[in-house]
Amino acid sequence: MSQPHDSPDASPDTPTPDSPATDTPAPDPSLSATPRIRPGGFRELGPVGWAVNRLGARVTGKRDVHLFATLGHARRLFPAWLAYSGMMMPFGILDRRTTELVILRIAWVRGSAYERAHHERIGASVGLDDDDIARTTRDPATAGWSPRLRAVLVAVDEQVRTKDIADDTWAELGSHLDEAQLVALVQLIAQYDGLATALHTLRIQPDVPR
Repeated sequence: MSQPHDSPDASPDTPTPDSPATDTPAPDPSLSATPRIRPGGFRELGPVGWAVNRLGARVTGKRDVHLFATLGHARRLFPAWLAYSGMMMPFGILDRRTTELVILRIAWVRGSAYERAHHERIGASVGLDDDDIARTTRDPATAGWSPRLRAVLVAVDEQVRTKDIADDTWAELGSHLDEAQLVALVQLIAQYDGLATALHTLRIQPDVPR
């Protein structure tokens, strides 16, 4: 039976000596490409998209948040996407530490430099240290995570790579997460895997510091 665990792992996660340095992410063509849709201004984004972009740029110290300035072209979709994304992070069912580790692992597996850069900063702001962030580049089965985080991050790899989670992995997840958390994890993985696809396909470029 699933057991609820709302807080992060209480015990520290200790790396194992035989953990590989990294596994290899997919290449990110957006690093050397031009954007397929230019980031918009007020005329293209409208008042909501423009205001969200300006606020995000101010918070992150960038000229623009290219993600917002691109997705905001779809004016009717953007507010709904933003609200749904907010219910994944930062207002999600899973604790913030687990959420950021999941997103960082997805970004690494997908080779999404944009997603990775943003969530390294966000992860650090919610308590991830340099070792936590670095370990998301390693095979989660051997990276020295606690049993709970190992199960979660192995599930990330499986769902991103195969679009499914194996029965034995699901059973292990069920010993650490309750049913609401299991649903939330699957949706969180799908959300940020999909976002990596959008970033890749639209060739959204890295944000430029002010």
